[in-house]
Amino acid sequence: MITQQTIDLLNFYHDKYNCRNFIQDDPIQIPHRFTKKQDIEIAGLFAATLAWGNRKSIINSCNKLMTWMDNQPYDFILQHQPKDVKPFENFVHRTFNATDVLYFIEALKHQYTQHHSLESLFTHKNIEQGLIQFHHAFFSLEDAPHRTRKHVSTPERKSSCKRLNMYLRWMVREDKNGVDFGIWKKIHPKDLLIPLDVHVENYARQLNLIKRKQRDWLTVCELTRNLKLIDNTDPVRFDFALFGMGIEKVIL
Repeated sequence: MITQQTIDLLNFYHDKYNCRNFIQDDPIQIPHRFTKKQDIEIAGLFAATLAWGNRKSIINSCNKLMTWMDNQPYDFILQHQPKDVKPFENFVHRTFNATDVLYFIEALKHQYTQHHSLESLFTHKNIEQGLIQFHHAFFSLEDAPHRTRKHVSTPERKSSCKRLNMYLRWMVREDKNGVDFGIWKKIHPKDLLIPLDVHVENYARQLNLIKRKQRDWLTVCELTRNLKLIDNTDPVRFDFALFGMGIEKVIL
């Protein structure tokens, strides 16, 4: 049973962190530099994909990529020439390297020659099937490197899909505070699943919102179901609360 104290705590930290000030220290600042839908999608996908480890390092790595794309990622993806990708050949962010980023560029070009938006790749009967569909589409090129697949998670591997669920939160959620973009309309906020990182998992367990011992896809579903008991229309808004509590190292 979820106590009123837990509900009040989650709402308090949601209100504290779901605000414009959150953007300045978070990788979501990268897509916030753009206004064109496709620029936001591309910048957001790179920012979400690189979002593990130190947030400052993540932002610095994303800045490099956007600079090399002349801060016009959509135009770059569609129009780049072989000489334009030379800078990317030395790119490294943790285990994401030149092989991975060069494949991302080619895969995105392939998808944008067929689709106006990446939204259609994720749109399915539910988020789980949407993520699986995206993974299959993204790695449909014949020369897709096996090593790059580990950087794009899928429920087929029972992964928690933290970074892609965060990306979907960015693209789908729309609220008055202007942190998430809400530019995708075919997927509903009520259907989103919580991005399960270490902070979120830690505080969700302390608040008895998770009983499953593993950190996997089924754990994400369990936590999201419990958050829906508090807000059935927008359960992943509590990502801000659980993550923010982790940043503050709140003692419960």
